Amino acid sequence: MNISVKIFTTICFVFLLMNIEAQRNRVYYYKIDDNISKPTQRLTEKAIREAESGDYDYIFLELNTFGGELEAADKIRTQLLNTKITSLVFINNNAASAGALISIACDSIYMRPGASIGAASVVNQEGEIMPDKYQSYMRSMMRTTAEHNGRNPDIAQAMVDPDIEVKGISEKGKVLTFTSEEAVRKGFCEAVVETREEVLAHAGIENPEIIEQKLSTIDKIINFLVNPVVSAILIMCIVGGIYFELQAPGLGLPIIIALTAALLYFAPHYLEGLAAHWEILLFIVGVVLLMLEFFVIPGFGVAGVSGIVCIVVALVLTLVFNVGFKFNFNPNFNASVHISKMSVLVLFSMLSGFFFSLWLGKKMILAETRFGSLSLRTELNSEKGFNAQDLSLNKFVGKEGVTQSVLRPAGKIFIDGDLYDASAEHGFIEKDTRVVVTRFENAQLFVKKIKNT
Repeated sequence: MNISVKIFTTICFVFLLMNIEAQRNRVYYYKIDDNISKPTQRLTEKAIREAESGDYDYIFLELNTFGGELEAADKIRTQLLNTKITSLVFINNNAASAGALISIACDSIYMRPGASIGAASVVNQEGEIMPDKYQSYMRSMMRTTAEHNGRNPDIAQAMVDPDIEVKGISEKGKVLTFTSEEAVRKGFCEAVVETREEVLAHAGIENPEIIEQKLSTIDKIINFLVNPVVSAILIMCIVGGIYFELQAPGLGLPIIIALTAALLYFAPHYLEGLAAHWEILLFIVGVVLLMLEFFVIPGFGVAGVSGIVCIVVALVLTLVFNVGFKFNFNPNFNASVHISKMSVLVLFSMLSGFFFSLWLGKKMILAETRFGSLSLRTELNSEKGFNAQDLSLNKFVGKEGVTQSVLRPAGKIFIDGDLYDASAEHGFIEKDTRVVVTRFENAQLFVKKIKNT
């Protein structure tokens, strides 16, 4: 009898533990501590996807941002509004501009002491407020988002438009920004708290099981490769590889290094939503123009300059948050300064890669090491019986021929049906032009154009 009682008691205890475990509230926690852009959009997509597939009860976003790209903010807002999982946002310092839109898309807002929310006007790269047609869309999003979550839509609009006045809250002519205490008093924030544990306690979430967002190996690799320092090194490798390939044409190690560096540079930025198709295509066009300048159109002209410009623009735009050539950031983020910094980074990296390639090429060719050098340094002089000239070509002096290619000044000519290397005495000579051999010197035939009589 005692044994039966013990077994029954044990079973009841196990069921009790299982019931307590089942009642735990699962909270998916992730953090945005950067400008709103395609990468932060991907973080939110990942968070909602994993929270919905993992049967979580809450999504907890800790937010600290000055704003950023409006398109990314709109997509994050839409994802938060559409999910059936209750969402909480803890504003840990700032939720300006696009950050304000994301915050009011969450079901509950909590703020740290001294934090702020608001200043959601659309501005250009100089921080100047854009015309009303740009503000209208932002006002509409702020209003509908606030209405969806039971917040005052007039307050939300006043964070965008300085012409909107909310009695007792916002004066006309000023864009509304709330401190944490003001947001609580005006019903735009649930509470002022210090930690995420206080957020959960105030929200009445008992026995929470907090699962923090974990980045995969791919995510970590992408984060590593988009680091500005790593990007600079990859640019140096791209420039160095192209330089060595142009010096010694042919599919070899230099072009493989350049292609690999370009792949590592553009691929993570593309996955992060920073590099668009046209920016990658612009880079390819730039490289092709450089190749044409070196191998098809000798001389440093329009193709070469255009190629360099295309490459620089593509590399810079890959590093900045833009939609085409539009850079809409909030007043606290100076886009022009950011673009200038990225331009300096790209140009410095390209120049460093070029001069490093010059130095490395000199060291590889001329330096004596324990393994020798990459150049042949043995002199093959006439005293040892060596002679570099084919003296039989001297017989062609005075003979006429026809150019097989353009002489710039070197090229190919036909003499008596055979093909020979030759150089023009003066300037360029077009293809299919009659020429006469004037001299044979240093193993080279020299020709000049025959004037028509």
